[in-house]
Amino acid sequence: MYNKKAYALGSKRSIIREIFEYSKVRAQEIGTDKVYDFSLGNPSVEPPKEVTETIKNLISTNNQTLLHGYTSAQGDLAVRTVISQNINSRFALNLTPNNIYMTCGAAASLSICLKAVMNEGEECIVFSPFFTEYRVFVENAGGKLVVSNPNFDTLQIDLEDFNSKITENTKAVIINSPNNPSGVVYSEEIILKVCSILEQKQAEFGHDIYLISDEPYRELVYGDVKVPYLMNYYKNTMVCYSYSKSLSLPGERIGYIAVNPDMNNSSEVYLAVCGAGRSLGYVCAPSLFQKVIEKCINAKVNIDAYKQNRDIIYNALTEYGFDCVKPDGAFYLFVKSPDGDAYSMYEKAKKHEILLVPCDDFGIKGYVRIAYCVDKKRIENSLDAFMKLAKDYSL
Repeated sequence: MYNKKAYALGSKRSIIREIFEYSKVRAQEIGTDKVYDFSLGNPSVEPPKEVTETIKNLISTNNQTLLHGYTSAQGDLAVRTVISQNINSRFALNLTPNNIYMTCGAAASLSICLKAVMNEGEECIVFSPFFTEYRVFVENAGGKLVVSNPNFDTLQIDLEDFNSKITENTKAVIINSPNNPSGVVYSEEIILKVCSILEQKQAEFGHDIYLISDEPYRELVYGDVKVPYLMNYYKNTMVCYSYSKSLSLPGERIGYIAVNPDMNNSSEVYLAVCGAGRSLGYVCAPSLFQKVIEKCINAKVNIDAYKQNRDIIYNALTEYGFDCVKPDGAFYLFVKSPDGDAYSMYEKAKKHEILLVPCDDFGIKGYVRIAYCVDKKRIENSLDAFMKLAKDYSL
């Protein structure tokens, strides 16, 4: 008999993927320009030119056998050296290549970190709203997901609620900032208090609690908003980074884990990361794109288009009467359903060919997510449909 848990995951797509597949069918029926699909967080900004040029140069000038061959299980040494040096220069730390583990993007990074530190039945706290796959990753590591509710006015972390959710079984905490699905960036003041609570709880319970920072959107921040680098605030921190958004390379699946060298038993934790990667089959991340990262470590996408899209859709929807928290980062807008029912809003929007993601599975009921990483024209063309949706609610 096959594994029933695996079957359950495979037989039901995430709600985001279901909507994305529907949008493709609907586009064939009525035309792409008439379907306003805001479901998938797929970057709409091209990769930096130096990334494209580096790929061309690598393919045309390198020994092809070496270029496409295996690297060390934890990643090419030269690549890990460049990444560790980059982190050190940006955040005043002292990482070495042996604090870096190359991965197939942030999903692999999270799965590996959780597998490395969690034992059967231990708990991992996540802050809602949270990326839906966290539950899958935690449960696959044998853990139990515990949800900490936010301040519903700001969607910042509710410190009192967080403190109440920590138990003797708490082994890990995941922070995702800028946040998917809300675009909220957790303030330095909040981060300082979260870390202080964790220090107190570690002392009280007499065991390490690991802070796992999920950072695919770190570089997508608007204005002068600061995104605290958590290793500077809490020793027992691991960073899960992905270049999917910062270089617009989501389909290439390249990222890394960084283990804080000042962590308790840092060397042992890093070896546990290596062992977890081995047990999950996540060894030797794509070698070509490891080399791309080595050459393009300081490259960034131009996020002006995302900011422009954010301003257009946020200003329009708030003018129409919708309740939204203005995002400081990422490329998502989190909108409260006027009747408190996310699926009802999804269905009403669908009648106007607007495809939104109902976010009950993200840990907060009654909200939808708009991924505004789309062509500007799609947003502009959708505004009449959003106005009709507002009228449906008598806003």
